[in-house]
Amino acid sequence: MGVEKNNEITVKVKGSFEKVVETLVNKGFEITDKFSLEDSYFIPKNIDINKMPIRQILEKAIIVRNVGRCKVLVFKKKKIDKDGSILTQEKVECDILNIDDGKKFLVSIGYKEIMNIAEDDIVYSKDNFRLVLKNVRNGDNLIEVETSKKEGLNTIEDLKGKVLKLNLPIDESNFFVKKAEVELEKVLENINRRSY
Repeated sequence: MGVEKNNEITVKVKGSFEKVVETLVNKGFEITDKFSLEDSYFIPKNIDINKMPIRQILEKAIIVRNVGRCKVLVFKKKKIDKDGSILTQEKVECDILNIDDGKKFLVSIGYKEIMNIAEDDIVYSKDNFRLVLKNVRNGDNLIEVETSKKEGLNTIEDLKGKVLKLNLPIDESNFFVKKAEVELEKVLENINRRSY
């Protein structure tokens, strides 16, 4: 079981990834990894999702994550400012052997699956600076960058500055896109539509 305390920024790409990729390649970035990620979100069965804010629902979520050969249970804790900025975040991970067994375990202790988010990711790197291009299936194209212990990459402001200097086609109005909140909002809208 591991605990990570890195922070991150996530921005929405305007349009397709083609312009982003072209810009990164022209600036000397190279692909250093490719992977698919699938997250299944589970929440306690006794939560009334129609009476709680989305952020509070997600604070109680446990994620069953399948990424490459890794299969883990993930619990995230985020401290978010009033304006939506992520001040701090940490996640606790616990390796599991089998995704289906992990899901069955959560159901047996009183959780239910609320949503599934799948994405295809490509990592571009240059001089210890890594950007992850996230193609969320049936969702947005995003770019995520995590803080690290490297000089010039250890604060949110460092990351914002680095990303802005690249002149990528991104929505600069929000550096803290919360993909789980966006996707859960869609799930709740569908549930409400069906109940009418």
